[in-house]
Amino acid sequence: MNDESNSGVHWSFWLIGAIALIWNAMGVVNYFMQMNPDVLELYRESERAIIEGRPAWATGAFAIAVFGGTLGSLLLLLRKSAATYLFVVSLLGVIGAMVHTLGVGVEFGLGEMLGIILMPLAVAAFLTWYSRHAEGKDWFH
Repeated sequence: MNDESNSGVHWSFWLIGAIALIWNAMGVVNYFMQMNPDVLELYRESERAIIEGRPAWATGAFAIAVFGGTLGSLLLLLRKSAATYLFVVSLLGVIGAMVHTLGVGVEFGLGEMLGIILMPLAVAAFLTWYSRHAEGKDWFH
């Protein structure tokens, strides 16, 4: 049985694209929540320390990461090769934001290490690789 649809892409392409869009859209929501002082009070102390002490360049890197990833996810679902470039930009944004986060000097627990540092980096790296993989399979038009 052929696991590719009539459009020539594997079914997992649509699943990964949808999950990527949801993940990155949640990042955009988180970005806007962090800009609201009332919402920021609800964050854990370690998270507030990162956000409140974040310089403009790190906030910009965070914005590039989440907005680039969201736009890249949309373009991935639209099967546009520009998605690859946006995922690379998003990955660079994640790395920039992580440079600041790791330099804050906050003691991170295992959950925070996974959720704040490793997961965004792993997802951004995977989406960069996956978009290149899809491009190599000629799934873009």
